[in-house]
Order: sequence, then structure tokens, then C-alpha cells
Amino acid sequence: MSDATSPAAPQQHGFVSPRGAWAIFAVLFLVNVSDYADRYVVASMLSFIKADWHITDAQAGWLMGVVILFITVFSVPASLLIDRWSRRKMVAIMTGFWSLATLACAFTGNYLQLLIARSFIGVGESGYAPGGTAMLAAAFPEQKRARVMGLWNVSIPLGMGIGLFAGGAIAKHWGWQHAFGLVAAPGMLLAVIAWFLPDYKTVPPPPGKGVVRDFWRDTKTIFGLPSLVFTFLGFAMNVSVTTALASWLSVYFERTGMAAEGAGGKYATGVFALVLVGAPLGGWLSDVWHRRNPAGRLYFPALTSAAAAVVLFVAFFFPNQMMVQMPLLGLFGILVTCFIAPAAAVTQDVVQPGLRAFSYAMCVIVQHVAGDIWSPGIVGWFSDQVGLAQAVRILPLWGVFACVFFLLAARFYERDLAKVEKVELVAE
Repeated sequence: MSDATSPAAPQQHGFVSPRGAWAIFAVLFLVNVSDYADRYVVASMLSFIKADWHITDAQAGWLMGVVILFITVFSVPASLLIDRWSRRKMVAIMTGFWSLATLACAFTGNYLQLLIARSFIGVGESGYAPGGTAMLAAAFPEQKRARVMGLWNVSIPLGMGIGLFAGGAIAKHWGWQHAFGLVAAPGMLLAVIAWFLPDYKTVPPPPGKGVVRDFWRDTKTIFGLPSLVFTFLGFAMNVSVTTALASWLSVYFERTGMAAEGAGGKYATGVFALVLVGAPLGGWLSDVWHRRNPAGRLYFPALTSAAAAVVLFVAFFFPNQMMVQMPLLGLFGILVTCFIAPAAAVTQDVVQPGLRAFSYAMCVIVQHVAGDIWSPGIVGWFSDQVGLAQAVRILPLWGVFACVFFLLAARFYERDLAKVEKVELVAE
């Protein structure tokens, strides 16, 4: 590991060749598809599970919320292992773990068993986003970071779409338990492949006095950077919207009469397919703005968050009007993920490499604790009171909050960026 720490210009390359960097990208992209397919497959099957086990909408919402809760709880220990041990090994182990947990869902016999099995999916997924983000941030130069994050995050809606489409279609014809088994299989193969990915030599954090004291020191460092804290909160507000919408959109289409039972996932997949445009577009445009004005990396998600909130607000006033509502939801799908790439890049920009996984883990924790652990359940609770068509109208409010937080983060970004220690990374 190099000891070079001079405040030189940003590194022009990653720790591997460009070909090696794109090989890492390809595997991590497919792993992320598996991650989100396993997480969201349940959303398009809620009607079938409710009919079998007679659960409420609030209970159904927690089948998604419990995954996010356990991601939050285990993100810190997972990120500490990632930063201090190995990114590729943790990615491989975690991928295998959540895939086995998804398979276990197929064999559950009641709501509590399924809830517990879903919680273990969250344990497995807790280390993937920090580990994958740190690997990609090191494999590509800073100038391309948001663009690469944007391309990588195309895998999120792709995985969600696969989960939503497969869940509803399989549940309708063969039973919902079979869907869990089918989406679990690819992750097991990818776990083996990920074990053999290139990785960089671990960059130790500053010397400390034990794991507990190091944890509190690192936490203080991360939360001492205002640009990070406000970015975390902006991330949280937007993810709350997308998680709740992904959890309930299939059911929403069925209850408002646009789709038959079990067919809502088809329409929801159409919305999330257009999200494929938003993540790479957001990465590319924010990098362009970043070159002209560094804080543009945060002004951009502020702008798109506000626009997404307005479009979603209007869309919900046209239930069961496909020709009006679907184009609006498609535009929302593009806008709402434009924030992901620049926000993820910021979590890596303003910390030294030895804290990158930990930084993203803190982002994961804040986004879940501050919002999307609760958002599917909150919408479910409101649905039990006033109906789902009315309950979803609270979602645009979180997008407005996201805009405000990103604007606040932009005020501090350049100051925090100037403090970062420059470290050259080398391959293992």
C-alpha cells in the first residue's frame, strides 16, 4: 500500500486497468440486480399473500420494512469488516447469504415465518451497498465517479422490475412461494464469481485504540461533515418515496381498476423500466455540472427531487386513467433516480479511502432510519384508514424535503472536499 498522501490532483485512473474496472463493474451490476429482485419480489405478490394468510395492509408493508430494518442494524458491523478486511470477500459472502434467505421464504408456512426469513435477507444485503460502492469508487477515477455510479444504479430498477414482474406472474400461475425460489438462484452463482474479483489493498483508518473507540471516532468524523449529513438526509427522503411506491404501486394499479389481480406488477414494471434512464442520466449531467461548479454535484439532485415530487403529486390525481397517469409516472421514474449517482459519489468524495464503506454504511443507516423502514408501513396504515388511492398522496412531501436537504449539502460540499487526504490505491 502506498503511503503517498500529498494533496495532488485527483488520481487519473483506478487501482486496476480500465478493462479490469469494467469487469468489476459488470459483476457488481449483476449482483445488484439480484439484490433488488430478491428484495422487491414480494411487492407484486402481496394480494396473494393477504388472501392466503388474511393479513392487513400494515402487516403486508412490513414484509418490505423488515428487510430495510435489518439492513440498517447490520450495516455498521458489515462496513467495519469491509473497510478493515476485504470488499470482494464480503460482497461474495453477503450475496450468498441473502440468496439462501430468499430461498428460505419459499418454505415458510405463516406470516411470522416469512417475516423472519425476510429479515435475514436484510442481514445479507446490509454489506453489499457499502462494499460495492467502495470497490467502484476505487476502480474508477474521481472525474467519472458519478457517471459510473449512475450506470451501476441502473441495476436497481432493473432488479426491482424483474422482481415485480416475476413475482406477480409466477404467483398467479404456480403460487407465490415458487417466485422466491426462482429469483434466489442467480445470486448463488454470482456469490462464487464475486469471490474472485480484483480488490485493492486495504487502507487502514487513522490509528485508534480498539474497535469501539475507532467506531465512535469514525462516526464523529463522518457526522462532522455537513455536506455528508445533509446528503444522507436527502438520500433518505427520496428512497422513502421509491421504497413505498415500489411496495404498493402494483397493488395500487389493481385496486384503482387499471389492472386485474396479479397483473399490477406488469404496469409497475413499466414505470420502473423508465427509471433505467434516470440513474445514468443523473450521473452524466451531474458530472458535467460538477466540472463547471463542484457544488453542482448537489444542486442537480436538489432540482430533480423537486421536479419528481411535483410530477408524482399530479399523477395521483388521475387514478385509472392510463393515458394520463402512466406517462406522468414514467417521467417521475426518470426524475426520481437522477439523485442516486451524484449523492452516492458525494459519500465517497469527501472521505479518505479507509472510510468509504463506512461512509456509505452511514448513508444507508440514515436513509433507512429517517424514512424507508417506515414508509411502506406508513402508507399501509393510511391505506387501512382511507384507502390506498388516498394514502399514496403523502409521498410527494418527502421529495420536497429531499430538495431542501440537497441544497443545504451544497453549501458545505467544497469546504469538506478540500479537507480530504489524497491516497493512491494499489491492487492486492
